[in-house]
Amino acid sequence: MIRRLKVSSWPRRLCMVLMVFFVVASVRWVGQQLADEPEIALVFGEPWEDMRQRSSASIPPAIPGHYWFHMPKSDARLRFIDPQYGFTTPLARFFTINFHNERVDNIRMSPQIEPLLLDDALNVVLDLQEQWRRQGWFVSDPESDPAIADTPEGRARVRSNLGGRTFWRAGDKYQIMLNVNRFKDYRHPDEERYLISLELAKARR
Repeated sequence: MIRRLKVSSWPRRLCMVLMVFFVVASVRWVGQQLADEPEIALVFGEPWEDMRQRSSASIPPAIPGHYWFHMPKSDARLRFIDPQYGFTTPLARFFTINFHNERVDNIRMSPQIEPLLLDDALNVVLDLQEQWRRQGWFVSDPESDPAIADTPEGRARVRSNLGGRTFWRAGDKYQIMLNVNRFKDYRHPDEERYLISLELAKARR
């Protein structure tokens, strides 16, 4: 009788332990999925498959022998990996990555998930520019296309028909074109909304 109780109680205890383990693991997994933003983590020019394996956001495989682009299957942020010039963007809904010979090429994106009010758009842009400054990027032509600034003059420039435009460069490796333009958002017809566009490419020599 005692032996039978010991033998029969062990599977029940094991089942309880496993149940607790899987519940805790499931809660942790759900928490991580909610806490971690999907990202595309890439090195410019690397094999496309390396980027896919490293990234938490899903993106289709490259097409051998083609120069084309893909988009992540969900909103995703960009984590641009470089030992000196790396940076991270907010979540983006429009996000295209070109491939050439199955390698990562130019990137075009709008680092936002909807058109933003001017204050919010400027916050995104100023954060990106601050990251670039810290990492050694510089404005290519500060006279004609200065950095976007949260000043009366800077806001007037962004609000104008031409919008705000600036070019940044990372030594002789990369260049970025950044634009902020008015966007007619029919969901908010009485508000000024803005769209940020960012294009990252190899620096032209």
